[in-house]
Amino acid sequence: MSFHIPNVLLAIPRNPVVAVGLPLALGFLSSYQTSKVVNSNWYSSLAAPPGRPRREVFPFAWTILYLSMGYASHIAVNALDATFLEGNRRDLTLGIALYYAQLGLNCLWSPLFFENHQIGLSLIDSAIMTITTWYMTKLLDRPTNARATYYLLPYCVWLGYETYLNAGTWWLNRDNARK
Repeated sequence: MSFHIPNVLLAIPRNPVVAVGLPLALGFLSSYQTSKVVNSNWYSSLAAPPGRPRREVFPFAWTILYLSMGYASHIAVNALDATFLEGNRRDLTLGIALYYAQLGLNCLWSPLFFENHQIGLSLIDSAIMTITTWYMTKLLDRPTNARATYYLLPYCVWLGYETYLNAGTWWLNRDNARK
């Protein structure tokens, strides 16, 4: 199966500053309203699952994760530019496409959860994002000699944790959503 990525999407991660800047900028834009919502009555009234950290942890964690995922995209596109092996090209091309897909899903999550109060839809988004990111990491592992994996593995773990938090929040508040 041949897969094509537009050149502009390959050009973005070639520059490491742009590669890390894109997810940082998109993360900031998608979570712009979040700080207002986490101080609202709606958010404070939500029952939370065990293990939810203080809300001050999230901006710090996400900044590190956005920098890390952006740099992993830089590693992946450099590996794509350097490889001649068809299997590696295929895995890298699909991995880079999945990078953009998970980035889009990531941008949808905050507005779904915080602005629209769609806990169930944000859970679906989170689950798809987590699966996509794990698969992307698997695809990029061999062709980058695990270099991309070092940067993506913390993100994969965090997404699993975030999906747990989202699922727990949905479960504990599902009766309130029906009212």
